[in-house]
Amino acid sequence: MNSSRLPHGRALLQRVLAASGDVVHIADVAKALAVSRVEAAKRLARWREQGWLSRVGTGAYVPASIDTLGSERVLDDGWVLVPALFAPAYVAGRTAAEHWDLTEQIFKDIVVVTGQAIRTKQQQRHGFDFSLKHVKAEKIFGTKPVWRHHTKVPVSDVHRTIVDMLDDPALGGGIQQVADCLGAYFKRADRSDQKLIEYADQLGNGAVFKRLGFLADRHDDEGALAEQCRTRLTAGNAKLDPALECKRLISRWRLLAPLSWATGDAS
Repeated sequence: MNSSRLPHGRALLQRVLAASGDVVHIADVAKALAVSRVEAAKRLARWREQGWLSRVGTGAYVPASIDTLGSERVLDDGWVLVPALFAPAYVAGRTAAEHWDLTEQIFKDIVVVTGQAIRTKQQQRHGFDFSLKHVKAEKIFGTKPVWRHHTKVPVSDVHRTIVDMLDDPALGGGIQQVADCLGAYFKRADRSDQKLIEYADQLGNGAVFKRLGFLADRHDDEGALAEQCRTRLTAGNAKLDPALECKRLISRWRLLAPLSWATGDAS
């Protein structure tokens, strides 16, 4: 669209959209239009009132519709909101598992691990469903940047994805889904037992080794990994999946499991 034919305010907005990423911030407007942050914030608020932008977070906006200046940049990928809304954060769990081809299942929500304090674990922003988990900022490691449209989004690498789901099976969609993803991981050329152990050590949750060791033990050719987990077993019993009724103790792994999972060396 020829910006010379646009009203002045819309021409300025077009300039901002051309210079910004998928999510427009106050700093983007200030830089593109060479105005103060106060003036930039006022312009964003005005454009929102006029229906050209939608607010998705504090100081964060996206084009409201495909009619916005003829723009085709309607927000169709919720990943691009993650840095704007939840940083420090990364895409994790079953969403990352889908990204790394660990599962063929498609999930509606986007799982995000964030260093921000959160009030509710389930949030809907700009039409996208987010499932959130809070961790301390120092526990954010093992991520890779992935470009989505014009935005660089951190996502857990394939090893951290597995460890996160072992740390909290709910992130993976339940322990059966986690077990399936782990089986797919074992077949990958880029699998790394060293990385799994290193990340689990750094995360510091002993239940990860109990779950990983138990699941590895169910694969005939994963004895070496299972043994590494055995040397790191902590005291006390953990649940295979806290969301399930776990009545049977797998003494070898100090793990409480549902009856359907408990075979062999249960006590």
